[in-house]
Amino acid sequence: MRVLVVEDDPELAGLLRDGLREHRIDPTLAASFSVGREQALAGDYDVVILDVRLPGGTGFELCADLRRSGVTVPVLMLTALDAVDDRVRGLAVGADDYLTKPFAFRELVARLQALARRRALALAPERVRLEDLEVDVASRQVRRSGRAINLTAKEFALLELLLRHPGQVIDRSSITAHVWDNNHDPFANVLEVLVRRLRSKIDDGFEPKLIHTIRGAGYRIGPGT
Repeated sequence: MRVLVVEDDPELAGLLRDGLREHRIDPTLAASFSVGREQALAGDYDVVILDVRLPGGTGFELCADLRRSGVTVPVLMLTALDAVDDRVRGLAVGADDYLTKPFAFRELVARLQALARRRALALAPERVRLEDLEVDVASRQVRRSGRAINLTAKEFALLELLLRHPGQVIDRSSITAHVWDNNHDPFANVLEVLVRRLRSKIDDGFEPKLIHTIRGAGYRIGPGT
């Protein structure tokens, strides 16, 4: 996940950068209205974090400017202001979520992951094909070599996540956040059981095998080992 952090406080910006990296989130920092605007218009980000108070303008103004410029990336407003009017104003100018300082870092990460998932779902094609595997995202219908495959809700959520990133290794924490909304330990046996069930339905009796375990890293979907 790529996140743009527009925050003028160097200490907080550094804490955000280091904390996000620990959660395998790639942050880009901007310390002013103008730099934040330039980065948001030029970069391909999954979420933008905006502080309300910035040199050269406010986060409210920047969010409104980005929306007028056609930037649709989710925006999370980060501020010390806790008044209802400020939260309403942030949402009115196009922000998707609002978090008040001080905050628990795990809550920030959970909100970022939720916003990124929402965006990915909005951008995802209705039909996905990989080799002889066909998935209709809207109806949740899955077929392989023309044969219908019935999946549970969590099996489908896992398959959908893998298919959004074909050939890429998805780590356990990202899968847990997507399938269980961070309510499970990513290293618990429940994830292995879920992967095993999905693999048996998608791969047993078919070639090539598509779901692969990358030891110590996570899981990948695609042909080859």
